[in-house]
Amino acid sequence: MPPDQGSGWLGWDLGGAHLKAVQLDGAGRVMVVLQVPCPLWQGLGHLESAIDAVLGQLPQRAVCHAVTMTGELADLFEDRAQGVASLVGCIARRFVGETIRIYAGPAGLLDPAAAMAAAPQVASANWMASASLAATRFPQGLLVDIGSTTTDLVPFRDGRVSARGYADHERLALGELVYSGVVRTPVMALARRVPWCGSWVPLMAEHFATTADLYRLTGELPDHADLMPSADGRAKTPAASAGRVARMLGLDGSAADLSGWRRVAEVLAEAQLRTLADAGTCIFSRGELAADAPILGAGVGRFLAKRLAARLGRAYLGFESLFDGPPALAPDVADCAPAAAVARLALERAAAPPVT
Repeated sequence: MPPDQGSGWLGWDLGGAHLKAVQLDGAGRVMVVLQVPCPLWQGLGHLESAIDAVLGQLPQRAVCHAVTMTGELADLFEDRAQGVASLVGCIARRFVGETIRIYAGPAGLLDPAAAMAAAPQVASANWMASASLAATRFPQGLLVDIGSTTTDLVPFRDGRVSARGYADHERLALGELVYSGVVRTPVMALARRVPWCGSWVPLMAEHFATTADLYRLTGELPDHADLMPSADGRAKTPAASAGRVARMLGLDGSAADLSGWRRVAEVLAEAQLRTLADAGTCIFSRGELAADAPILGAGVGRFLAKRLAARLGRAYLGFESLFDGPPALAPDVADCAPAAAVARLALERAAAPPVT
């Protein structure tokens, strides 16, 4: 079925823990932004259910789908190639007879069969969709997309993405991918020790608390950001978060009041910010971006991207500025940047005149 510009495109970002979807109309305006939990490591059926949940909330069914992903990394799959094939196959089965394009980075938007044969390009390419769109709108900058689990730091200039890495391993080695987010990252990954009552206390190497607990205590965690169960399966309240953070120090929550645990959370949040600042400083040290190149913040943790911009002395821009639509949806678009970006890229490609 050829693309229908009237119905626009539905962009999908198939993650390992969340499914994100953004629907654009034929003019590229945002119609709907949705994010639902999708614990893919527990089985492909969770993706099917998440797709159902998204489709059930659309006011107008789209027949043109643009897809990007990171979910192929879930340990449900033996390797990334199997993961890409499984996820692409799931989408192809769900939308038989409809237009489907799979984002493959430099290879562009492919049909499902071609995408399965290009697994290395399709795997975890969602960051490049966001940065590629940004590169067409701004002269230069550093995209900083801080999600629930990871942070992408992607330089762009002169209309193109200037990242030095592409695959996850390369990007990790180059500091363009930092496995640190504002919801699911175990607290033990942020620091080895914290100050407590005049002593440096080592953190327990246990999954007792996550960064969601830290930012719940500091009051910065968006209400909709934490869709997965807490580390202990208990409540998502400041008091419960304090108890989980306390356990990291071998203590009970009663060992301090909330203000005391908030100070511990602030120390750990600062450690996370330093890690991201080190990564950003290293990228800026390449000398490829001008001194006035801004940071473009995206993801549910962009409150941290804004703080990072201030730390590095850079202007801050929000990813939502790339899209038109109801003001109420602007924050949600920034939360789901890759899904919005891949929909916009697909729409613009479909609208472009054929090359002669």
